[in-house]
Amino acid sequence: MATPQVKTVRKTAPAARSNPARKTSGKPKAAPTVQKLAATKAANKKRMAASAPKPASMTGPLPPIVTLKHLAEWAGYNHGVAKKQAIEMFTGFVADIGRVLKKGSKIRIPNLGVLQVRIRPARPARKGRNPATGEEIRIKASKASKKVAFRVAKGLSEAI
Repeated sequence: MATPQVKTVRKTAPAARSNPARKTSGKPKAAPTVQKLAATKAANKKRMAASAPKPASMTGPLPPIVTLKHLAEWAGYNHGVAKKQAIEMFTGFVADIGRVLKKGSKIRIPNLGVLQVRIRPARPARKGRNPATGEEIRIKASKASKKVAFRVAKGLSEAI
């Protein structure tokens, strides 16, 4: 009797196709000058973080009133940004908040709270009574007013 011969077949990967659409659909390669600039920025950030001393307001006790400059100084130190640039960033941030609130939008910052403008409508003049004497009095009309309201986030109120 003849033994059946088993033929082993090895699968090979299909040849790579040339598809120009696939080559261009990926992320574009950064120019060498951009890569060099990014590497220089990273090196400067490390050098600045290592050489910059810790701000005085971070080493001792906290100041009784923490100002925007303190916050900017701390953020600049923690993220390797120059103090002057960090102050400019925070000042711009506050200006952006004001601009957004003027347009009537709410600002929600997670773990901090919600800022919004509350509008109190104008009220006409009316008559009222003095509760002690029962005398009728005239109450003046009030103008419409806007107030910025801040509602604290649950996480922050629990942390305090």
